[in-house]
Amino acid sequence: MAREQLGVLNALDVARTQWYHFTAIVIAGMGFFTDAYDLFCISLVTKLLGRIYYTDLSKRKPGTLPPNIAAAVNGVALCGTLAGQLFFGWLGDKLGRKKVYGITLILMVVCSIGSGLSLGKNPNAVITTLCFFRFWLGFGIGGDYPLSATIMSEYANKKTRGAFIAAVFAMQGFGILGGGIVALIVSSAFDHQFKRPTYFEDRERSLAPQADYIWRIILMVGAMPAILTYYWRMRMPETARYTALVAKNAKQAASDMSKVLNVELEAEEEKVEKLATETTNSFGLFTKEFARRHGLHLLGTTSTWFLLDIAFYSQNLFQKDIFSSIGWIPSSEKMNAIHEVYRIARAQTLIALCSTVPGYWFTVAFIDHIGRFAIQMMGFFFMTVFMFALAIPYNHWTKHSYRIGFVIMYSLTFFFSNFGPNATTFVVPAEIFPARLRSTCHGISAAAGKAGAIVGAFGFLYASQSKDPTKVEAGYPTGIGMKNALIVLGVINFFGMLFTLLVPESKGKSLEELTGENEGEGNEPTADPQAVSNRTVPV
Repeated sequence: MAREQLGVLNALDVARTQWYHFTAIVIAGMGFFTDAYDLFCISLVTKLLGRIYYTDLSKRKPGTLPPNIAAAVNGVALCGTLAGQLFFGWLGDKLGRKKVYGITLILMVVCSIGSGLSLGKNPNAVITTLCFFRFWLGFGIGGDYPLSATIMSEYANKKTRGAFIAAVFAMQGFGILGGGIVALIVSSAFDHQFKRPTYFEDRERSLAPQADYIWRIILMVGAMPAILTYYWRMRMPETARYTALVAKNAKQAASDMSKVLNVELEAEEEKVEKLATETTNSFGLFTKEFARRHGLHLLGTTSTWFLLDIAFYSQNLFQKDIFSSIGWIPSSEKMNAIHEVYRIARAQTLIALCSTVPGYWFTVAFIDHIGRFAIQMMGFFFMTVFMFALAIPYNHWTKHSYRIGFVIMYSLTFFFSNFGPNATTFVVPAEIFPARLRSTCHGISAAAGKAGAIVGAFGFLYASQSKDPTKVEAGYPTGIGMKNALIVLGVINFFGMLFTLLVPESKGKSLEELTGENEGEGNEPTADPQAVSNRTVPV
């Protein structure tokens, strides 16, 4: 039988939406704004880095980053993020959410500035320094995933919990948009100040020496939102669920939440002690009991996030290459170095504004009405449909008169990734695992996603190369072509639909109801087949 819920946790579950909810969303969300800005702004400047450091004026086209360098610059932050998600996810359950929360922000600030200050006398030194700082930047970003999600889920009421967690993640859309806007402003200002001919007209003069400042400014601006929210992040109290259920400090949990909720709460020390003795609240991650209760859930959250991020990061990091391949962005020799940054930023900002950002907020609006399962299944379905619609008649879309149609269809894949699995894969792991393992399991799920992102960042770069050796970018082997690469992404999205069947529905339930943390001895919440069924379909 389920025990009566702890008073302090019940108060959080039924609390009306208050100012502290919005404060928590902003504080946690600004971390995600910074995360997205830092991760995706690199795609805006990789073409510029190639021009600055790898141009050979004897060649017909301006320089590009060599394959191994391009893969490192695009992927090193993702490797750091994966490591950070595992480490800080584990640390958040060991030391508490609040104690670890500030460390990640400081790391992000220092490494954002360090990335822009990458110094050296030759290209290898600059790129090596840049990759070093971007790895540790990613490490800090990785910690923000499990900590922000867990803190928001543990602060929220059960009626609007999904919307609040999704709102934190939705700040990622504004981060992507912010990166594009900053790049537009900076490149436009430099382009206006330093007029230069195209590479085709004058190879040497097409690259202004001042262009080296552009990528540095864009990368360093990522430190600003993190600096602005550090003070408020440090003032947040530890979540009551960690304090009561993990630290076993009923008095502190009641005191903290009394201040937050502006109500008097009783410190139920005896009830906390009794819950602590239950075997249902003591099993660890690497136990048969965890595997029986949550093994399929963890498989569902890790597999869907892995598959989603292969497609999502392939599309985000290499938008410029896809748009160039269909002719929406002119070929590099028809622009000067600064104007190329402007054109890439304009294209990515338009996609973010028209599809990425709206997709996130559609999830916020509907997640607590139609449920996580339905949104994730729908998102994967439409991502599959639109990816195949782009890939199968790909040669049709490359014709000049149909390019706008391609951009619209491509935008819809972004819309349904964000009004779909890109949001729900973040929300669900923060709800369905026990408090003592919640941050760890979210970190594992997120790390699986970043493993997918690494596959996407490294794999798509090579796979999308033309099958015709004469059309391959310098230094790359032949690939399977853009058309076949898009087909592969469509197949990956389809498998995402299948693995979504393992993901439980958590709409409208308290966290303890989902995890069984207030169950008495002998109660087996996962033994009932009907109960299992109810957790794998919308309710």
